[in-house]
Amino acid sequence: MLITVKTRELELNERLRDYVEKKVQRLNRYLPNIMEARVELAKESTRNAQQRHTAQITLFASNGRILRAEERDADIYAAFDAVMDTIERQIERYKGKHWLQVRPRRRGEMRALAEAEALAELEAAEDAEEDFPPQIKRVKRFEMVPMDEWEAIEQMELLGHDFFVFYNVNTNSVNVLYRRKEGGYGLIIPELA
Repeated sequence: MLITVKTRELELNERLRDYVEKKVQRLNRYLPNIMEARVELAKESTRNAQQRHTAQITLFASNGRILRAEERDADIYAAFDAVMDTIERQIERYKGKHWLQVRPRRRGEMRALAEAEALAELEAAEDAEEDFPPQIKRVKRFEMVPMDEWEAIEQMELLGHDFFVFYNVNTNSVNVLYRRKEGGYGLIIPELA
């Protein structure tokens, strides 16, 4: 597995690099088809000292799957430990849905595995009736008043929402304004492909 460690506003000393690489290497035990792991460690100048350090990990599996997690803490080691816990939970969830954990070697094992799979599929089908397909529970329609980005920010703040959909007079299109975790706002301007 290729491990890439990048930092922003933070010195990557040998101790920190070894700590990160050793922990990330352990993920091979949980998911052996990881091709690449990218770790980004950052120190941000925020007012909240409890969220000053950010650790982000992105895993690229050989089957094209991408798993990503991000956590914040006052200490970079604590932030990295938290992101490792989060990514391990994601791997377990992923394996529970998509990963065959046992490889059959003998006919008896194959028969037992086939029976176990049939039972699991039956249980999954019962669960799927409850969970899948995803259902739209509510449809909301609203009139859009054309406005610019600053008016949209003001409207979003008045509503107390984390995002706001509006018709942007500057781009003549529907845009999405959202509040970023690091502070500030983001603007999504969709374009047809």
